[in-house]
Amino acid sequence: MASFDPHTVRPLFPALSEAVGEQPAIFFDAPGGTQVPQAVIDAIGEYLSRRNANTHGAFVTSRRTDETIVAAHQAMADLLNCDRDEVVFGQNMTTLTFAISRAIGRTIKPGDEIVVTRLDHDANVAPWRALEECGAIIREVDIDIEDCTLDMNDLAAKIGPRTKLVAIGYASNAVGTINDVRRVVELARAAGALSYVDAVHYAPHGPIDVRALDCDFLACSVYKFFGPHVGVLYGKRAQLEQLTPYKVRPAADSSPERWMTGTQNHEGLAGVTAAVEYLASLADEAVNGDRRQQLAAAMQRIKAYERTLSEQLIGGLQAIPGLTFYGIREADQFDRRTPTVSFRMAGHSPRAIAEFLGERGIFVWDGNYYALSLTERLGVEESGGMVRVGLAHYNTAEEITRLLDALGELSLHH
Repeated sequence: MASFDPHTVRPLFPALSEAVGEQPAIFFDAPGGTQVPQAVIDAIGEYLSRRNANTHGAFVTSRRTDETIVAAHQAMADLLNCDRDEVVFGQNMTTLTFAISRAIGRTIKPGDEIVVTRLDHDANVAPWRALEECGAIIREVDIDIEDCTLDMNDLAAKIGPRTKLVAIGYASNAVGTINDVRRVVELARAAGALSYVDAVHYAPHGPIDVRALDCDFLACSVYKFFGPHVGVLYGKRAQLEQLTPYKVRPAADSSPERWMTGTQNHEGLAGVTAAVEYLASLADEAVNGDRRQQLAAAMQRIKAYERTLSEQLIGGLQAIPGLTFYGIREADQFDRRTPTVSFRMAGHSPRAIAEFLGERGIFVWDGNYYALSLTERLGVEESGGMVRVGLAHYNTAEEITRLLDALGELSLHH
């Protein structure tokens, strides 16, 4: 596998030419939404200029819209390794998860149990907690606060004969931990429970194969992997057909249409296909095969490059006096994490650090990033949460050096 050079793709992203004062902007805000390549922007514009119509009409622009929708379903099917009728689009992952949780709520009986974790984004917690009104009992899996990994023994103990569903994150959007999703799905299936995977944070960083995971549902958001604001849900065909969605009467009764409430974001779906094609283009030139094979190879290439960034970033952060690092920090364990890190610094609030960096053109997040259960468990919620630095494959070693130099300067001001 040829090494990845971010400088070959950076010119494809118009936003990366942004400057703050005389400094080039550094986008370390990827976990909240990545930047997008020009090809995605062009695809959205092309749809609005030449395809803009509603579906199933007896005229050319409507037929073009129908084609746009089919292409987006196939693109996501290739990315996730499923069939295109198992792909559902919606406003975002949160909205789609609430839709599924409401449908599952129709089958909930008092005393049924749902397992969630303290490591997850609240979009994979709150929709399941809402089913307490149906009589569901929520079981919450703890973490090891030393490295912010899931307590697998506690998870196994929380799954039992009354478990209806296990909700798990593929990777933590706050501290980057990659969970053993395949093992969690196995535990859920052994108990006769469904599995629901939040892959929003993981999707830009590694390959996803829902067939290999054998999960029942998996959700992600395209704007987290170089596309527009569109949510995506994979559902096993049997589950999508068996559950009953809330929908308007004229809507189709076939899947996935029965799950896609109202008129879809058609220009966004044009951008979905372009985003997937961009990812496929990152495969090594030596890779021959269909788009699915190119995507798998491209994501492995991204993963290998981002690991080198993680080594530089995490090693540098741990050398800064007064900095508290949260999450996996040993280099030999970096296959178990994404290049997303969170930290605090003595004498400085997370917001103050983010503002200090923002003034220098370095864009990072502060707060809880909706991983509320985690910040509460770590005891940092009441004091402003943490600072989050999230990398993508368009980031460079030079940018990390600028960040570390700025934090080193700030540490001297304590």
